[in-house]
Formats: sequence, C-alpha cells, structure tokens
Amino acid sequence: MTRPEPGGTFSVLVVEDEEITAEANRIYVERVPGFEVAGVVRSGGQALRFLGRTPVDLILLDLYLPDMHGLEVCRAVRASGLMCDVIAVTSARDLAMVRSAVSLGVSQYLLKPFTYATLAEKLARYARFKEEAGLAVGQGDVDRVLGTLRGSSELPKGMARDTLDTVAAQLRGHPQGLAAQAVADAIGVSRVTARRYLEYLVDLGVAGRVPRYGQVGRPELLYRIPMES
Repeated sequence: MTRPEPGGTFSVLVVEDEEITAEANRIYVERVPGFEVAGVVRSGGQALRFLGRTPVDLILLDLYLPDMHGLEVCRAVRASGLMCDVIAVTSARDLAMVRSAVSLGVSQYLLKPFTYATLAEKLARYARFKEEAGLAVGQGDVDRVLGTLRGSSELPKGMARDTLDTVAAQLRGHPQGLAAQAVADAIGVSRVTARRYLEYLVDLGVAGRVPRYGQVGRPELLYRIPMES
C-alpha cells in the first residue's frame, strides 16, 4: 500500500504480546499525525492471519513473540508477496540480528524501552521516505531518500560526524563498556556532549546500555557495542 494522497494516513499493525506495551504502542502510533492503527495482535500467527485479510502499510513488529520469532513473521510476509514495511521492536542489542532483520526488508529498528518521541521520529522518517520515494529520478535522489529512512544522511543539529565516529571507536576499543565520563575524558569533550552521542548510538541500535553495580547510590551506566558474532 502507499499513502493515497497528501493528508492521507498510513495504516499500522501493532504486533506485541505484552498487553500493556501493546496498548501503549497503539496510543503512541495514533498520536502521530498521518498514522492510524489498523489492528493490534498478540502473536505472529495472529499477525499473519490479520494481514491475509487486511493489508497495511506498516507493521510495528515485536521480535520476541510467544509462537514464533518476529523474523519468521517477516519471512512469511515476504513469501506471501505482501509489500508492507516493517519497523522491528526488540530489547536485544544483537548486531547479527540487526543484519538479519535488514536482509528481510526491515526498514527501521527500535530498541525497547523507547519513548513516544523516539517512535514519532521513526514514523516521521518513514512518512518522508514514502512521500519522497516517488520523486527519485537519479542516484543522488535515491541516496537522499534512503538517508531519510535510515537517518544516515544528516545528523541531529549540533552533532558532528567525526565526533560520532570517534565516540563509536572508543566503544569498540573497550568491549566491556565505558561510562559517559570516561568517553568524555578520552576524546576531550564534556560529559553532557559525550552522553548525547552515546545515546544517539543507542537510538540507532548500534550501542547498548549496561548498568554497573557495586558502588554507593544508583548504578553507573556503561555504554558498549556488542561484539559481532
């Protein structure tokens, strides 16, 4: 399906086995202008049966379902010839799984727990991608449109690509994880700046947060990039 006309809506199927989370996701999606929830289902089998009756534009798909893995749902969807897009939702920080999801046509990857603002940004990128895709006529246009979807063509305001690469390199050099202050000290920026870049890597699904216990007060958060298998 494609967006019917300017001002129209994208239909979304929410696939989530936890009742409270499913309801929260439904509310989140319906708060974003231009999107409506076509249905909420609690398992992979229910999702496939729903899609057999009601085509949708987008699936907000939890990867850990009670009857099958979300990637199996993706395979079944593609095998049936359905062209709906998929945003994968998971708590796993597994780069191998991310690669598998991308190979099955998953357009974006959303890590739990996420906020409304994070989901809204993903949906906004998706809407821009769908609206601009039909206007692409050359390689530069294609690259720009894909950058809109992946969020890779332009960093958030105030962020620099060189600094982001430096932060990521620090994490790769310390597989056990680093605190924001340690990253800040290593690259010569403030803790606030380091944390902003680290959180951006988490939002992209590249890095994860790991609490370090054993000290007085709240546990310290470490950021790490999982080793590729």
